[in-house]
Amino acid sequence: MTPLHFSFSSAFTLGLMGLAFHRTHLLSALLCLEGMMLSLFIALALWMLQFESTNFSTTPMLLLAFSACEASTGLALLVATARTHGSDRLQNLNLLQC
Repeated sequence: MTPLHFSFSSAFTLGLMGLAFHRTHLLSALLCLEGMMLSLFIALALWMLQFESTNFSTTPMLLLAFSACEASTGLALLVATARTHGSDRLQNLNLLQC
């Protein structure tokens, strides 16, 4: 395993562990998701440059577009949650009370 591959794998794993274990605020969960998507984008872009294949050259840009849509949806949910519940703590959210 090359050091570059190890660094992107560890960045993705750290984002996943942060998402799994530190679920106190919605903003921290969104940041962990963005870190995971950023590591996937950079790893996929470097993989495309390394193998010089043009068949899937638009794949990193498509992933980045979906990541931007995910970020905007997450921020809209964050604002809506902060307005209705007064906080972005995930413990305050309960789907049974809606």
